[in-house]
Amino acid sequence: MHDIRALRDNPDAYVAGWSSRGVDNAAEIVAEILKLDVELRAAQTAGQDALAKRNAASKLIGAAMGRKDMAEADRLKAEVESLKGEIAGFEETEKTVGAKLRDILAREQNLAAEGVPDGEDEAGNVEVSKWGEPRRTGPKKDHADLGEALKMLDFEAAARMSGARFAVLKGQLARLERAVGQFMLDIQTDQHGYLEVNPPFMVKDEAMFGTGQLPKFEEDLFRAGDHFLIPTAEVSLTNLMREQILDEAEIATPMRLTALTPCFRAEAGSAGRDTRGLIRQHQFTKVEMVSIARPEDSDAEHERMTGCAEAVLQKLELPYRRMLLCKGDMGFTARKTFDLEVWLPSQDTYREISSCSNCGDFQARRMDARFKRAGEKKTEFVHTLNGSGLAVGRTLVAIMENYQDEDGRIAVPAALQPYMGGLTHIGA
Repeated sequence: MHDIRALRDNPDAYVAGWSSRGVDNAAEIVAEILKLDVELRAAQTAGQDALAKRNAASKLIGAAMGRKDMAEADRLKAEVESLKGEIAGFEETEKTVGAKLRDILAREQNLAAEGVPDGEDEAGNVEVSKWGEPRRTGPKKDHADLGEALKMLDFEAAARMSGARFAVLKGQLARLERAVGQFMLDIQTDQHGYLEVNPPFMVKDEAMFGTGQLPKFEEDLFRAGDHFLIPTAEVSLTNLMREQILDEAEIATPMRLTALTPCFRAEAGSAGRDTRGLIRQHQFTKVEMVSIARPEDSDAEHERMTGCAEAVLQKLELPYRRMLLCKGDMGFTARKTFDLEVWLPSQDTYREISSCSNCGDFQARRMDARFKRAGEKKTEFVHTLNGSGLAVGRTLVAIMENYQDEDGRIAVPAALQPYMGGLTHIGA
């Protein structure tokens, strides 16, 4: 959500900011917002004036009746009734115009932070760093073919019961997926200080609105009755702060939360890309990291969070690169995003495995999540951050492809062997 006062004070910044993120009619949107803002404030002022007149007239009725001036009392009563009608009209205008204004503000994406590169899509992203040497020799079998050859990955059985974009994992591969998730969770909690949370997987509309999935991206969500299935634990973890006022001491060091949960995404509009395999599924598991920070701490926390995700890839010895996303490729709520892309030999390229974003106060305004500094009466909005630490399915894909051998086996990374009962290889 955007601060109407900030937009009112500097509308050109919003025109430029939204235009740079691909909004073609940014000037018209800002003009409409300012028009509605004027109408809303005019209705509020007129309503307050009418209310004051009604209250004053009501007091005079008693005085007129006390001196037996019934004609004046009747005139005042008529005036009060007329003012009641005016007040109701102004309240209705305020309600209608306010709803239109909030709807526009809720549908427009966050402004990019200073230093985020211009660009329309992923071609405008900037490589920040690389780690590890990509595997360019040896077998390069696709993970789907590799898993099916091992008889541990079954897409046909999944399709019979659930349709496309689902998979059945069996045996040692299923255990490896479980091991990957537990390994990641242990790193984030034991080594990086995140508090483990087991949150709901189903949330109300208000929670989805708070983190920015609603109203604009409903087609990407799965609804279950009166609830939505979470597309990421970011929704549940961030909404823990919904309608809360924290003491500054609670976030003097950023609050860090993590969860390993199933995630559910409709993947609307992604047909034809990664339709086979584990990269783009309707159901997958992910370790999510969320931080709640003071405004002055969020940039440093963003760097730290991204480093926490990188640590998992390094311990698994998977080559990757860090990318700074351009304005046109960032998510709706983000003001700055780093993507981590892992090397996939079968595709001879890097693919996204983690996205770490600083959302500033954008989500906090939607959730009314605030904090109060020591000795201050006023409150401020917190800054929220979120990142994958990591997507379990995509990490499994990277392990399968980077650790395959000529015999079709998959070597178990040394860091995961304790989670696999000492198993060193998957397959015959």
